[in-house]
Amino acid sequence: MRIGVVIPVFNERELLPRLIERLDATPTPRLPDGGACERLILLIDDASTDGTRDIVERLARRDDVRASLADRNQGKGSSLQRGFAMALGEGVDATIVQDADLEYDPSDHQAALDPILSGKADAVIGTRFLGQTHRVLYFWHAIGNRLITLLSNMCSNLNLSDIECGTKAYTRDVLQRLKLNEPRFGIEPEMVAKLARMRLPEGETTRAVRIFEVPISYAGRTYAEGKKISWRDGFSALRCIIRYNLLSR
Repeated sequence: MRIGVVIPVFNERELLPRLIERLDATPTPRLPDGGACERLILLIDDASTDGTRDIVERLARRDDVRASLADRNQGKGSSLQRGFAMALGEGVDATIVQDADLEYDPSDHQAALDPILSGKADAVIGTRFLGQTHRVLYFWHAIGNRLITLLSNMCSNLNLSDIECGTKAYTRDVLQRLKLNEPRFGIEPEMVAKLARMRLPEGETTRAVRIFEVPISYAGRTYAEGKKISWRDGFSALRCIIRYNLLSR
């Protein structure tokens, strides 16, 4: 099985090399029978201005790396859309999202992908709040995240605990049907809303997407350390929850 690791990147000159070192040191995910998967790294640079682009171009010389370089900054959502298209073009069987800032650990990839690799899930959404280590940071961020997740659950009828978690994994069948629009961080609630309504073919009928939630570790950054999300993105998330759950049918 071929696994695509989609990594959106913007101005991470210091952390991107460290992430790739950590990813290289992490064994490729294994199937339930013990067989190793093939891993393809997909780097999506969003017009970085700090030298990150040069690092991405250098890494793209590797056989297990593909890269896409934007001419102008468009946002994380745009980078993910490009990365998902690349993954499909490369023929991957499953895709997992890995942020470039080391807030999420590649060592969690096996746990996040296990429900897919075992055939139980079509999509996996990580959670930073159930049973794993996480760095203690901003109180109001946590409250905002819980309110956003609650509203999303009310609108989608899912019972997730962390819709904004950056670790998400999808089978190829799901990714082919996941048509996305949001260019920035609003893509997270958009993905969840569309997963909740998606139907997959099964024989002569269709079925709902099997969504699993998996605890993952989290080492969040402060704004001084380069955190990019802001309160404006919180309001954008609310807009996207309403739009993609209630207004886009």
